[in-house]
Amino acid sequence: MAARPNFIFIMADDLGYADLGCYGGRTKCSPSLDRMAKEGLRFTQGYANSSVCSPTRFALMTGRWQHRLRGGADEPIRSGAARGDARLGLPPAHPTLPSLLRDGGYATALVGKWHLGFPPHFGPLKSGYQEFFGALSGGLDYFTHMDTSAIHDLWEGEKESHQKGYLTDLFTDRAVEFVKRKRKEPFLLSVHYNAPHWPWETRDDEAEAERIEKIYHFDGGSVATYLTMIKQMDEGIGKIFAALKAAKIDKNTIVVFTSDNGGERYSDTWPLVGKKMDLLEGGIRVPYIVRWPAKIKAGGVTTQHAVTMDWVATFLDAAGVPADKNYPLDGRSLLPVLQKPNKTFERELFWKMLFRNQKALRSGEWKYLSVDGDEFLFNLARDERERANYGKRDPRRLAEMRAKYQTWDDALPKHPDAVYSVPATKADLVTPSS
Repeated sequence: MAARPNFIFIMADDLGYADLGCYGGRTKCSPSLDRMAKEGLRFTQGYANSSVCSPTRFALMTGRWQHRLRGGADEPIRSGAARGDARLGLPPAHPTLPSLLRDGGYATALVGKWHLGFPPHFGPLKSGYQEFFGALSGGLDYFTHMDTSAIHDLWEGEKESHQKGYLTDLFTDRAVEFVKRKRKEPFLLSVHYNAPHWPWETRDDEAEAERIEKIYHFDGGSVATYLTMIKQMDEGIGKIFAALKAAKIDKNTIVVFTSDNGGERYSDTWPLVGKKMDLLEGGIRVPYIVRWPAKIKAGGVTTQHAVTMDWVATFLDAAGVPADKNYPLDGRSLLPVLQKPNKTFERELFWKMLFRNQKALRSGEWKYLSVDGDEFLFNLARDERERANYGKRDPRRLAEMRAKYQTWDDALPKHPDAVYSVPATKADLVTPSS
């Protein structure tokens, strides 16, 4: 019987679709990830479950639409407001990818960003991870490790850690250490980098950390700084691959790289438009690279439509671990596609962003989009930039897709107590007509 594969899931934060060289990036900032693409499989139609951070992570952990849980409703999990709130987090009783694999004999660890609720009600060790080194909140300074509420947020398990250093490198070092220590047993290692999320700081920018008063700021950063942050994360990913090779387990380890949502202000999403917090393609389409030398042929490309929650079904499928019958997965296993990239399957993908009043449905080459009540119908095969609205040319299709969206939305739980923290304003939206 073949040995079960190991899993490493690497997630960047706010990375744009076209930032990496293998996705058309204009700067050589990603040699390790470009090499990963050459040695594995690259998705051109990979999506995040949401255009903001926390909801995507709910889907990644549960394999289900994030809207099924109160905490997954848009982006309510902010450091100051969510601490101590028993509603805003991933319930420990809910089965997760790490808890299912743990119960199936896998060692599990999260290195990096959690952003799924705060103690005492929530935490990585309560939801299936046996080890945790990282941050609980959504964003923190790379040197001081302070979050948006100026609270120190670096943890070793459930104890605060005061380890010094550049956050990206600290996460890389801990990931490499885990691979070396667990090389003789099957494992799931989640490496959720904070990079290239704001504040924009490279290894050489410790003085910037001393200058800024709040880590969310508008008077810092640059394209050069942003790309350097990606390159330094890429260097760390190269070290993880080197550790796998040194441990002689790289061939039977499935490594996935992606982002939690689309890019922010300094990112590149060409030819897509939109950004983080938008349901335009630039806000939700993200890089997906998978490497598994034992099963995946090098240099492959697939047009399969995939979304974050699919990786739960895929990993469980590869490990031979069943999902919990009481919590059926909404994601689909991509295992057949990994081995035969041209053997794609049809499916429909849905998004909703209540705090920005947006809705979207991807069905084949067509996309239905509603932004603040204005409706659009795009043919993404002809127009990836979402400039040509076919709504009036094809009103029947528009009506059909609107009805499909409504049927999906009606089947999901509603959270009337949700208070969304980012208001929808015309000035803040990147609309198809802008």
